[in-house]
Amino acid sequence: MAYFVGIDIGSTTIKIAIIDENKNIVAKGNAPTGSRFNQNAVDALDLLLFRNKLNKEDIAYTVSTGYGRKLFKGSDENVNEITANAVGAREMKDGVEIRTIINVGGQDTKVILLDKNGEISNFVMNDKCAAGTGRFLDIAARNLEVDVIELGDLHYEAKDTPLPVNSTCAVFAESEIISLLAAGHKTSEIVSGIHYSVARRIARLASRVRIEDGVLFDGGAALNKGMVEALENELMREIHIHEFPQCTTAIGAAHIAREKYLKNQD
Repeated sequence: MAYFVGIDIGSTTIKIAIIDENKNIVAKGNAPTGSRFNQNAVDALDLLLFRNKLNKEDIAYTVSTGYGRKLFKGSDENVNEITANAVGAREMKDGVEIRTIINVGGQDTKVILLDKNGEISNFVMNDKCAAGTGRFLDIAARNLEVDVIELGDLHYEAKDTPLPVNSTCAVFAESEIISLLAAGHKTSEIVSGIHYSVARRIARLASRVRIEDGVLFDGGAALNKGMVEALENELMREIHIHEFPQCTTAIGAAHIAREKYLKNQD
């Protein structure tokens, strides 16, 4: 049995997916990117192989993607993350036809439009400010002295209207959060306000292209159920979540690796 690796080296997290010849996901994992892109990616892949009792010799083809894709020396090929994300969305198993992808990464947000064949028809990215990204949620959690994984539950504890967090700069928004805490507002109300603040920024970004129903929300932020609710309300559309939302792009890269390998065998 041959196996295929997709490795998505993002600005904050390395995501890895391994699929077999039948397109089944046999392993997935993630690790902090850190400053040593190549070495950390090598270590993360070695650990994933070890935990799943796979050998390097079992890997037929590897495709890297993401911010640090060209720095990973162990790949057979690299592709951009927008292409890999689109392929990962196409390969979803729940039968939903995805026409719009909203990917919230550590330091950027992308809106990708797909045509009826699942091919990329348009895309748009945010600017380099962290205010509408996963990094902002990390900063907010730190200021609120909670773990980022707690944000989703805290969102649903809020009883009143979400507090406005209006600053368009992450630095000023951070000060705004601290001021809200000092004013005695509940953490849950601030969290809810943060989610809606991020969701509004994403909705404004999405308004620059003509999004369609069949919306996939992926990236680490999609694990936050409060963020999902806020985005659904801002977009006024149903949102679908990949089974492994943080690994969608890595899964797409693994499928590209499989296609490339099979094509080379012809």
